[in-house]
Amino acid sequence: MTNHVLAENFKKFRAARGLTQEQVASILNVNAQTVSRWECAATLPDVLLLPELARLYGVTVDDFYKKHSVAYNNYAQRLSSVYEKTSDPEDFLRCILEFQKLMKDGELSVTDGWHLATVYHQMLCDCKEKALYWYEKAIAGSKEENPHIHQRAHSLRMKLLLQNGDRNEVISKLEAASNRASAESLDHDLLLEAYILSQKYEEGYTAFLLARQKFPDYYPIYIHGGEICQALKKYDEAFSCWNKAKTIGTYFHDEVYCEAYCYEDMGEYEKAAQTLFHLANTLRQEHYDVEADMAEEEARIIKSKLN
Repeated sequence: MTNHVLAENFKKFRAARGLTQEQVASILNVNAQTVSRWECAATLPDVLLLPELARLYGVTVDDFYKKHSVAYNNYAQRLSSVYEKTSDPEDFLRCILEFQKLMKDGELSVTDGWHLATVYHQMLCDCKEKALYWYEKAIAGSKEENPHIHQRAHSLRMKLLLQNGDRNEVISKLEAASNRASAESLDHDLLLEAYILSQKYEEGYTAFLLARQKFPDYYPIYIHGGEICQALKKYDEAFSCWNKAKTIGTYFHDEVYCEAYCYEDMGEYEKAAQTLFHLANTLRQEHYDVEADMAEEEARIIKSKLN
């Protein structure tokens, strides 16, 4: 029975691709009679040929053994259906590699592009769900163990929700949280970040003045308050905020990055570049070589604007 199913599928998939036995034989470096014997169940292909035959017919090896299988236009499209079913990251990577081969060979059709888009779309949704899950796990377990990770997990979770949801709804919830009598510094800081991401700078400035009054020693408020002031072109106030953050003590030189990009915004490219070069030296002394390289590259890009 298995040999009969295999034979029927060999014939069906070949016909679906519009290939003759002679064409298949030429591609696989066998003779046409060999292909004919496969389709008559007289013999079976060498097991090492099955993956190549599957790619040619736009199926997986498993499809050869199924009574009801569908032939796709190519192997990449078949793998896209596999990933749609499994949501397995390894299946995603296998699929993307096949589409990249089509692109490299100049054989990517409009239909292939549509399939590729759906694959990325599904991965985007899968990644969002997994990211939210792990951010929430970090939030639940990191406040006492690592306050910085707790804050960053809250921040990145909020950004993800803003990017992929109803911004007004997210901001309304953050406003309600910051208005509670029991509101913490983090509640106010998340609201500031949300205003920045939504470009609601006037609302953000009002919220910053209130947050600064309630939590004068929480440095993230001054980092984001400075960014809001920069957006409103209150440059002196922005630098004052970052100096305050520096005095309190920041986690990873956040205020220096802010100062550099503010100088760039003001058109003071030399100051911006020198600030980043100085930061790179500091990072290298702290053994953050990758981050130092990135800061130097940013500095070179900004300095090129002087020419």
